[in-house]
Amino acid sequence: MDVTNRLYRMLVLHALGLSSVLVTRVMSTDSKSQPNFVVIMADDLGIGDVGCYGNDILRTPNIDRLAQEGVRLTHHIAAAPLCTPSRAAFMTGRYPVRSGMDNSHRVRVILFNAGTGGLPPNETTFAKLLQQEGYSTGIVGKWHLGVNCESREDWCHHPLSHGFGYFYGTPFTNFLDCKPGAGSNLLVDVAAVLSRINQALALGLLSLVALKLFGLASLGWRPIGCLTILCLLFFISWFSVFGYIRLWNCIAMRDFKVVQQPIQLESFPTRLTHEALAFIKRNQKKPFLLFVSLLHVHTPLFMTKGFVGNSKNGLYGDNVEEMDWHVGQIVNTIDELGLANRTLIHFTSDHGGSIEEIRERLGDCNGIYKGGKGMAGWEGGIRVPGLFRWPGVLTAGRTIDEPTSLMDIYPTLANLAGAHLPQDRVIDGRDLMPLLEAKVRRSEHEFLFHYCGNELHAVRWHPRARPLGGVPLVVRVGARFPGNPGGDRSSRGAAPQDPELGATTTVLEEHPVEALAAALLWDLPILWMPRGVWIRRLTTRKLHCCSGLHHLVQLAARGPHPAHEPLPTSLSTEQYRRHTTPPPNPPPA
Repeated sequence: MDVTNRLYRMLVLHALGLSSVLVTRVMSTDSKSQPNFVVIMADDLGIGDVGCYGNDILRTPNIDRLAQEGVRLTHHIAAAPLCTPSRAAFMTGRYPVRSGMDNSHRVRVILFNAGTGGLPPNETTFAKLLQQEGYSTGIVGKWHLGVNCESREDWCHHPLSHGFGYFYGTPFTNFLDCKPGAGSNLLVDVAAVLSRINQALALGLLSLVALKLFGLASLGWRPIGCLTILCLLFFISWFSVFGYIRLWNCIAMRDFKVVQQPIQLESFPTRLTHEALAFIKRNQKKPFLLFVSLLHVHTPLFMTKGFVGNSKNGLYGDNVEEMDWHVGQIVNTIDELGLANRTLIHFTSDHGGSIEEIRERLGDCNGIYKGGKGMAGWEGGIRVPGLFRWPGVLTAGRTIDEPTSLMDIYPTLANLAGAHLPQDRVIDGRDLMPLLEAKVRRSEHEFLFHYCGNELHAVRWHPRARPLGGVPLVVRVGARFPGNPGGDRSSRGAAPQDPELGATTTVLEEHPVEALAAALLWDLPILWMPRGVWIRRLTTRKLHCCSGLHHLVQLAARGPHPAHEPLPTSLSTEQYRRHTTPPPNPPPA
């Protein structure tokens, strides 16, 4: 009897143990199968603006905390150097040229809320995929992907038509016209031309009236009346657009309703954070996706009380530190609600910082990388922060130096939520979780294509086979800036100017195999040198690109070139032509 009781007790205890293990595993699996997602995207933030990427002047403790408690990507790339195309790629996981959200014309971003352009209705965003899986989806902040198509209220480009169940923010963006007295940066030259035409018409009309009144011209009043109506119509059409830009574009919406027109910038960032926190609290009992699209640090810069004058980098530094405070509010709320272990937080920027807005900016916002917003030919325009925090899933403090893209967020969120990726289109992004969880060591991207408008501008090559321990290379159409012909700081070699060929050249000292393959990919002539491989082009061609400068084909590798290392001298044209074909056994680099 005692033996029977003892066996019975052992069986009960064993069953209870198994059940507890199964419950734990089910709960863990359920938590990971449908986690919460908080995606925080800054606007125009340079990779060199935050402490975890090397900035020792500005204080960004909350963003740095994400890096300390999660994974930091150091080779995170935006698909475009401007807001609209970059965000379109981010939302769809596809290069913006695939959805028609980029072009090679002057205007490459949405300029008016009343415009008909925007993210096409047939594009499937990650928000729509998650919404179909039962997620509560919300976006707070900037949209900048259009509003309507053919009528005022068809809402075909609106966030709520692209998978978001809640929207509070601006359908446009923050720009100078939204801040009284800050000036304008919206088609300023076009507005000036129209203004001069309007003045000329008015002057001509007054002259005709004066000539008529003084009897110096035999004109009837009918042509003068017609000219008056024409001048009036021209003035109304000009002034209603450029005289009321702040009223038409700078609006705040909650879902489909305009709640503030124009926006009061002084309090708008705080209202956005309050809306984000309220969304998290409303949906804490079920899986949710929150896209926090910050307006910081796009110009005009904010002047919020409590932050002005606090940084060591002027008003721009004040805005970076204010942005960090808003990020901290969101992260702290997630932790206080006990959601940290089932919430993946991602922090990034839509593209590089704008180095041309020097009126309110101090310092180099893109760190060691040359160029900035609007410059696809330079790394500073597309290299962005990439931070992921998910306690219990991602190892804290890891750094990954593999090429990744903002487009990778799309398949990453979809796979974690259990959604199926669209099969009727190409998805250019790759699932980041195997890389983030250290299940693999290499990025799935072998090539990343960089467009200037809809023209291919550069190819980033990350060879699958690394015969020489190679690093990701860039086959670049890079800008030649006056007084600085040497390419960007990320070049491993230098790019001396050849006066005879009139072309910029780049030398690769360490990886001739990769250089040869990249050159063959682009059908470029190759010259083998004792010090390495030179890639040249005899002619240059002008592209209709962001910078409007002459662009040349270059080959570059990541990493700064040692300043003390000697460089080979250029050859003459004749020497170059005699060596366009590499020898069978080229000398080592």
